[in-house]
Amino acid sequence: MLRDITLGQYYQAESVIHRLDPRVKLAATMLFIISLFVFHGATGYLVAAAFLAVVIKLSKVPFRYMVKGMKAILFLLLITVVFNLFLTPGDPLFSIWKLTITKQGVRTAVFLAIRLSFLIIGSSIMTLTTTPNQLTDGLERMLKPLNRVKVPVHEIAMMMSIALRFIPILMEETDKIMKAQIARGADFESGNLIKKAKSLVPLLVPLFISAFRRANDLAMAMEARCYRGGEHRTKMKPLHYHKRDVVAYFCIAAYLVIGVLAERLAGMVFVL
Repeated sequence: MLRDITLGQYYQAESVIHRLDPRVKLAATMLFIISLFVFHGATGYLVAAAFLAVVIKLSKVPFRYMVKGMKAILFLLLITVVFNLFLTPGDPLFSIWKLTITKQGVRTAVFLAIRLSFLIIGSSIMTLTTTPNQLTDGLERMLKPLNRVKVPVHEIAMMMSIALRFIPILMEETDKIMKAQIARGADFESGNLIKKAKSLVPLLVPLFISAFRRANDLAMAMEARCYRGGEHRTKMKPLHYHKRDVVAYFCIAAYLVIGVLAERLAGMVFVL
């Protein structure tokens, strides 16, 4: 399960998505996520699905590799769907014991599941096609206007990049510790909820120690290399927009316009 988490990992490939400026991918990801909350009908989500399918095809990242990251949130997704299914008021369809499933609950649960799935996959495309260094540079350039109000933009971008990069590292470390504890006779599966929580103590303690050790090693390495962030720091690979980046901006804008128009047209046809 821990190996299935793809958030924060980078997939090496030669594709047009990999070659895009990180600022384009960050802006496109944010706009795509916003669009998922703006769309409220099946037509909008169909447009989002088509757009997502095209981007995945262009990225040359195997779809199976992206879907693998969904396994980590499957339990959370299931709980969210069940709660919306049974607790949303509306026109009742049928009842199970004291719980009633409504027409509005089914609609909300289905759309919420699609929304969360698209959100995770869309965010994974950005991290899978963008290195941590590119992500840091892109965040810093996008937030650069905040420097005028004394916001430490470089430090914020660096912390976000390091935190994102540490996700797969800590997941791998957790997997190793868990296997070592199982080999020593630890049981993480059987028992009630309280017993399972207690069984995680031998896992969490070495994990926290490992995380602090890695953070300390990283800080010492940065200090030994005389790392200084902020102004007057040069870039080995400065960011510059190319023609493909402008085309990508037009594509994401066209996606938003088509999605909104498709939903409005679908609503007008439904009314008629």
